[in-house]
Amino acid sequence: MRGFFIPAIRALTALSVLFALPAAAQEEGGWSIAIHGGAGTIARENMTAEQDAAYRAALQRALDAGATVLREGGSAMDAIQAAIEPMEDDPLFNAGRGAVLTWDGDIELDASIMDGRTRDAGAVAGVTGIRHPIELARKVMTDSPHVMLAGDGAEAFAAEQGLELMPPEWFETERRRDSLERMKAQRLSALDVDVKFGTVGAVALDRDGNMAAGTSTGGMTGKRWGRIGDAPIIGAGTYADNRACAVSATGWGEFFIRVGVAHEICTRLRYRYRAEIEAAQATVPLDEEGMPTYIVHASEFGLEATHAQEEIDAVIAEVGALGGDGGVIVVTSEGYPLFSMNTSGMYRGRATSDGVNEVAIYADE
Repeated sequence: MRGFFIPAIRALTALSVLFALPAAAQEEGGWSIAIHGGAGTIARENMTAEQDAAYRAALQRALDAGATVLREGGSAMDAIQAAIEPMEDDPLFNAGRGAVLTWDGDIELDASIMDGRTRDAGAVAGVTGIRHPIELARKVMTDSPHVMLAGDGAEAFAAEQGLELMPPEWFETERRRDSLERMKAQRLSALDVDVKFGTVGAVALDRDGNMAAGTSTGGMTGKRWGRIGDAPIIGAGTYADNRACAVSATGWGEFFIRVGVAHEICTRLRYRYRAEIEAAQATVPLDEEGMPTYIVHASEFGLEATHAQEEIDAVIAEVGALGGDGGVIVVTSEGYPLFSMNTSGMYRGRATSDGVNEVAIYADE
């Protein structure tokens, strides 16, 4: 068994050549955050310069709010809530104020949140009048014995918790009313009027190495019969696990539910991580007794961004193969903030402790 006992510096030197950790993971106390404001048919030719600038400014405000929390040593959970709430207040997005209208002309909001450290989670579905559904989802996680509450029950719980309420007219916008009326008059589907899914979300890795994910949405224009999409469903639209990643999704919810997108991505990253460790171990020289000269330890190893991106893209391709579209934001345990989409655009942004700070709209950015 002597082949297993070698100087630690030798193992680490060899690994540093084979697998370079990302700067965010190498730097003690590094942090990362990514946000999205929806994906869909977003083309440059359909956006005025003013609209383009307005979306970028809104994304930057949300990104800055979350990044500030992380920069000052706050938790990933606090960071994603800080990033999502400004988008819930912004009528540019389909979450909170400015959410789409149901068939009956109401606004029903969904949200979920998950702590990657403990895998605790909270979610709400079909709620009305709640200014910040992401805050309510977090309260479900921290102050109730449940994971998901819906409708009247969720609203009663919100009242008990003293959360801020707003009247219906605060949420409704003329743009969303026009979309519903056009849908009914021209007998269009929700996809014809929802050319972009304005769901919002955030994922983060904090200085302590903990991750979190959150998603908030108004759903799809003209939804009926209490329809619920993927956003409030843990494992479909939201998932966080310190062993792998944090994910928030946006798109055609029915397909994201069927694939279990958020959980599927985290699972695939865990298996890919293990496969890459095994591949690295296979390259280790053997001693004269045929034993490996050192063991590749997980603590010395990080999944490369290219490998993570391959797995994320494969899951979004699976959504596309079934007929769905949309995208995801992902932060890996190594600190990579990544995106994937099968649409022409996704409102998005990312920032890291290494100085990355960017927002984007179109797929080719």
